Amino acid sequence: MSFKVEAVASPKTIISTRCHWDEQMQSVYYNDVEGVIYRYDYKENKVYSATVDGESAIGFVIPIANPKKPGETDEFAVAFGRRVAVVRWDGVSPIAVIESTAFEVEQGKEKNLFNAAKADPTGRFYGGTMRSIEVEDIFIENKLLPEGALYKYAKEGGISELVNNVIISNGLAWNEKEKKLFHIDSGKFYVKEYAWDPATGDISNERLVRDFSLNGKMPGYLPDGLTIDTDGNLYVTAFMGSKIFKVEPKSGKILFEIPIPAEKVTAVAFGGPNLDILYVTTGGKDDSANKNAGCLFQVTGLGAKGFPGVRVRI
Repeated sequence: MSFKVEAVASPKTIISTRCHWDEQMQSVYYNDVEGVIYRYDYKENKVYSATVDGESAIGFVIPIANPKKPGETDEFAVAFGRRVAVVRWDGVSPIAVIESTAFEVEQGKEKNLFNAAKADPTGRFYGGTMRSIEVEDIFIENKLLPEGALYKYAKEGGISELVNNVIISNGLAWNEKEKKLFHIDSGKFYVKEYAWDPATGDISNERLVRDFSLNGKMPGYLPDGLTIDTDGNLYVTAFMGSKIFKVEPKSGKILFEIPIPAEKVTAVAFGGPNLDILYVTTGGKDDSANKNAGCLFQVTGLGAKGFPGVRVRI
């Protein structure tokens, strides 16, 4: 297989993540955890960015489904600490505005924050938390505490905890045909599979897909972001590992690795007009010598296609 990895013309970020391809806008939305949201416009080959009402930290950004605006969108679900807010942004201006707070979790766990989140194929919100930790501390085992959780949220049902004792809730992906949810706990170094009920959003029948640890110890990187292709294979990013693993989920076998010229590989999503470009976010923190670390990358020639991101209903 001959695939090509190249940096997109994009800003160098501290740690960019939460890659979402919006089919209607033909754009990749992502964010820097240091308080910036981005939109990469495929047709223009240009990145637009905005800060949000002076907020200094952002967990994720997801376009919001609005039946009155099925095409272009200017509303986003954005995480600030333990709360998810509705943010208005035209995708171009340098300033975005917080409209309201949609919901908040874990009142009383002031050191926790939302990390990764996505909408399931029905538009239902799923997102997970973790205890706040500095990047340089992630390799210190006693700093990784199981104080997070994975949640679902719907207007009609409110917030429900799905998985507890999570260290770092991270990548999410769904196999809609087989009714499966995949979830990464980076702090436990594994990907797990759950039976997923599309009617209720509930999950059950937990199964280990792959444990990336080495004899139960940290392998030198953390499994982080996650997406799925139309054949059901998973793509797992290696934070501090400079690569992406393609994993066959039934066996847990690594089919091959995609090297990325940046140490901190964070999130992935298929996109482009044919959904055959793998977009990859990275972090540039403590990697200033690498001119592309922290940029958005694209991988072409994989011979695989994925699914567009789903706008969230909140």
